Amino acid sequence: MLSRANRLTRGLDYRHVVRRGRRCAGAHIVTHVVSHAGGGVRFGFIVAKNVGSAVTRNTVRRRLKAACQALLPAIGDGKDVVIRALPTSSLADYATLHAEVRRCLERAA
Repeated sequence: MLSRANRLTRGLDYRHVVRRGRRCAGAHIVTHVVSHAGGGVRFGFIVAKNVGSAVTRNTVRRRLKAACQALLPAIGDGKDVVIRALPTSSLADYATLHAEVRRCLERAA
């Protein structure tokens, strides 16, 4: 699980990353990345109701968090990342989401 230091928690931070960040779209997710001075990597997740029921949304969120946790050492410091799940993400397995997150993070960096 991602530690508190690696999570975006404020709405202003989410808005800043989504509006100013580099965007990478995939079949199941849309990733926004912004570089900032200092600090570590922080992640935020947007999983809307159109993804599915609460159980489905939480499953998708947990899979995305696990993928980001696994990729954390490979990402350079000083980045804020927001990942928005698309409705098709509910049908994707962990390996597919992990590969898509990795591709988008490499592309945005």
